[in-house]
Formats: sequence, structure tokens, C-alpha cells
Amino acid sequence: MPEQTSKWNFFIVLIDLIAIGLYTTFHLLDIHYTIAGIGIDLLSIYIVIALGGIPLVFEIFKQVFKGNFGTDLLAAIALITAVLLESYLAAALVILMLSGGQALEVYATQKASSVLLALAERMPTIAHLKKGANILDIKTMDIKIGDLIVIYPHEVSPVDGIVVSGHGSMDEAYLTGEPYKISKAPGAAVISGAVNGDNAIIIQADKLPSDSRYAKIMEVMQNAEEKRPKLRRIGDQLGAVFTPVALVIAAGAWIYTGDAIRFLSVLVIATPCPLLIAIPVTIISAISIAAKNGIIIKDPAVLERIPTCKTAIFDKTGTLTYGKPTFTEISVADGINPDEILSYVASLERYSKHPLSSAIIKEAKKRKLFVPQATEISELPGSGLKGKVLDSDLQITHRQKVSKEIQDILPEQGSGLECVILKDGKYAALFKFHDEMRKDSKVFVSHLGPSHQFNKIMLVSGDRESEVLYLAGKLGIKDTLSSQTPEQKLMIVEEENKKAPTLFMGDGINDAPAMRAATVAIAFGHESNVTSEAAGAVIMENSLVKVDELIHLSINMRKIVMQSAVGGMLLSVLGMGFAAAGFISPVSGALLQELIDVIAITNALRLIWEKKVKIDI
Repeated sequence: MPEQTSKWNFFIVLIDLIAIGLYTTFHLLDIHYTIAGIGIDLLSIYIVIALGGIPLVFEIFKQVFKGNFGTDLLAAIALITAVLLESYLAAALVILMLSGGQALEVYATQKASSVLLALAERMPTIAHLKKGANILDIKTMDIKIGDLIVIYPHEVSPVDGIVVSGHGSMDEAYLTGEPYKISKAPGAAVISGAVNGDNAIIIQADKLPSDSRYAKIMEVMQNAEEKRPKLRRIGDQLGAVFTPVALVIAAGAWIYTGDAIRFLSVLVIATPCPLLIAIPVTIISAISIAAKNGIIIKDPAVLERIPTCKTAIFDKTGTLTYGKPTFTEISVADGINPDEILSYVASLERYSKHPLSSAIIKEAKKRKLFVPQATEISELPGSGLKGKVLDSDLQITHRQKVSKEIQDILPEQGSGLECVILKDGKYAALFKFHDEMRKDSKVFVSHLGPSHQFNKIMLVSGDRESEVLYLAGKLGIKDTLSSQTPEQKLMIVEEENKKAPTLFMGDGINDAPAMRAATVAIAFGHESNVTSEAAGAVIMENSLVKVDELIHLSINMRKIVMQSAVGGMLLSVLGMGFAAAGFISPVSGALLQELIDVIAITNALRLIWEKKVKIDI
């Protein structure tokens, strides 16, 4: 229905523009063509009034009976007044403003269905069922608990299950918030929606597709959309004040003088063009500027709401961090050369698909180390990576898999990931890794309070507590929550929304439900189509500087909107006073209103003249 309504409004806009063009041309050139005694110019306006004006007036008054009073009411009364005064060009202009505004509003708010569609499209509809020696393609919905499902390289897991055959890694970042690819071997759990790596694996379904992780996220998403708070737009807020003021002045002038012409004059001047035109012009200008700066505004209301936000909630992985493991520290046993053991480990990691291998190899290249050739390489589940390097037996594992004697001499376990290196069966080194913080994270987070009046900064992540606390300590964030599921993130945002308007920023499907509940949601990056759909704005470049540009752009837009709308209304009120006193006729009032419109719209266009968005980081 919203799509049909939007198409109808765009159709009305089109025929309205044609009618206005005909009417203006015929009058300027003094052309007279008639059909059945009616001028073609007037006939075109009549058609617009019949197809567009009458339905709009009916819909507006239907809203009035429900208690919704806004600028549209004044426009409806102005439209009726213009018809009664036979000011048909003015009537067509009012219809154009109303239809155009409604079409843009419907288009901007068609989001819930697209988000759920994006979620649904990401999941496979066909699963590969292993039956003996055969592999059969079946519908995902037909998977039963206990079925063996083959997941080919780079496919999405259709169901939750346990790996029974194969070794590899899966990307679960969008679902869990964990920043790294997770190694999979027999016995490892797999969640629906995770993306498989380079090797095929076989899982045994332990849940029905309808009960799996991905389905639960879709369910949470639907609930979040249904409970999403409806916020009033700036134009509606101002119109709620302006509309009764205009009606009181108009009715008062008529009652006091008994002259209906004064009532009409006041209403003509009161037509809220600064609200119906100046505000959309400013918003469209801001959207255009944002796009040029690599920021996609999916919901124009975001630009109005950002300055009202007082609580900033950040996801961790891929938002405040790069989402990739980085080699941060090496501890070695006595007699071990750090560079030598790093080169040995790098020689083995060249043959591994472990998530940390690329970080180790990168560190070896950074130090310009010679990497010898490794032989007798093996990687067994639970035992880590083994091989021979220059006649030394090397093993890369973790502290839980080494002997009690070695565990006792290991450095204390800290935050982040780590791996233990054994050389000839003895402890040689401990490598540590972290999800690297973005270069602009600290300056961005620290300036939100002083520069933009955020009262609370939160870090809410699906990642482990040690990593979250490590990053929070570096950024000076006191409010942290770790290992949070999409359902928990949603509840957190809903609770914070009760206290103050919230700005949520993240990436990944696990953030999408929380984004739908936030006052403003910003998707950082464009890796996940689902998150981009759920957000009101998408930052296309991996830079928090762009987020600051968006904040400043919204502040500037809101300032200009208020100047145009409030300034235009004040001039209109002044004009209404003179009209009520009998100094301005309906025709003069229309001309005066046009002058007010020009002033308001000219000010609204001021945003376009600014070549660059000024920021403070």
C-alpha cells in the first residue's frame, strides 16, 4: 500500500506541474482555447483538483478527526479558500506542495519491509543434504534435526549445527560481533547465517531452521520494527503551533468585523509554504551534500534527530576497530631470539588458514625477516599447527593444550588473543594479538561530550569481555557490555531510549535489531546489506571523521530549517495581523506570501553554498 500511495502522489505531482505550466503559459500569452465552453487552462486545473485536491483534503480532515493537527490542515483550508476565491493557480500550487511532500515522506519511510527482505535474501533457500554417498538439494525449510548438511566454500550456513567432517574457518562477525574468522573442526558449533571459508564442511543440524540463530534475529528484527517509536518531524512540531494561531487570527478578524474577506486574506497569507517547501529544500540540500562526502542518507529524519541525541552507543568490531587481528606483543623464554622465533612461526603459518596466520606473516614482513622453509606440516583439531623448521620441531597451540609445567611458566593471560609457541617440546614464546583500534577512534569518542553534548557513551559488543575492556580503557569509555546477543542489544537500546534519545553505530547483522530501535542509527561501512538497510545513514568510507561530518551537517541543516521555518512563520503572522486589520486584500496577501516564500526558500538554499562541511576533530 505505501508503494501504491507513493506512485499515486508522484502521478499527481506530474499532472499538477503540467496544469500549472498550461495555466501560466495561456495567461501570459493571452491564449484562449476551450472545450465545452471551459478554457483548457482551467480544465487542467479542475482535473488536478478533482484527482489530487479532493482526496488530499478528505485525507487531511480524516486525520483532523483523529486529533492530528498540523500544517497540512492550513494547506487544506487554503486550498478550499483558493477554490472559493477562484484563485486556481494558488490551488494547484498548494496541491503540488501537499502531494510532493507526501510522496517524499512515503518514499523515505519505506524501510521495515526492505530490511526484512534483505535478511531473508541473505539466507539460502536450498540446502545440500547428505544421504549416504549422495548429496541431494532440498528446501532449507525441510531440514530436520539430525540431518547431515554439506556447506560448500563461501556458502552461508542454512541452519545451526555441529561439524562432523571437514576443517576450515567461518566468518561469524555479522552475527556475533567476534572480529575474526572462527576455525571449524569436527565437534565445533556452527550458527546459521555464518559464511563458510575456502573448505567444504559437513554439519549435523541440531535445530530446525525456524529455531536457528538467524531466524531468531529475523524475529527480533520484526519485533523491533513494530515497537519502533514514532517521532514527530520539525515541520509537524512547528505546524502544531502555527496552525491554531493562524486559524484564531483569521476567525477573530471575521467575527470581530463581520467581513469574510478578511478571513480569506488571513488564510491566504497563512499558507505555510516555509514549512511545506523550505524544510524539504533544506533537507534535500543536506542529503546531496552528504552523498558527495560519502554518506548515504536513507531516512531524512536522521538529519533532524542527530542533534537531539544525548546517548551514543557503539558496537566494537568494525566500528571502533578495524575488525582484523593485529600482532601486538611477543614474550620469549630465556635464550630465545624474538625475531628468530617469529620467522620460524611465520614459516609454518604460510600453510595455515588460521585467523591469526595473516597477522603473524604481516609482522614478519614488517620486521623484514628471512622466513625459512618448513617441512612435515600438520594441523590436527585441538593440537594446533606442527612442523619442522631448520631441524627444530615447532608447535603453535594455546595455553590450555600445553602441559601443567609449561602453563606455570607462561606469562599471565591478558586481554585479546594469544598463541603459545613450543620449540622441541619446550616453551619458546607467547604471541599476543588485538583487534586494532581505528586511528581516529580516540579523538572522535573523546570529543562527543564537549563538542556535541553527549551525556553518555556506551560500548556494547558481542565480543569477549577482555577485548571490550581493553578497547574501552584505551578510549576512556566507562559504560561497557560484552558478549551481547542481538536480543540483548535491542533491550539495551530500548532501555536507553527511555532515558534520552540514542545514537547507535555499528555494523553486522547482529546490530540490525538495535539499530531499528535507536533514535538514530548509523551503519559504519557497507559490508552488510542488512545493517545498511536498518540504518538511517550509511558511512561509505571507513573513517569516523565522516560521522563527525554527518553530525555537523545535521546541526547546520537544523539551524537553517529553524531559521527558514520560524522566520517565515513570523513574517506570515505579521502579514496576518495587517490582513486582519483590513490593510491587505486576498490578492495582495497572495503576493506577500510569495515574497515570504522566496525569502524562506533562499535561506534554505544557503546550505548548498557551503563547499565543505566544517568539523572539529
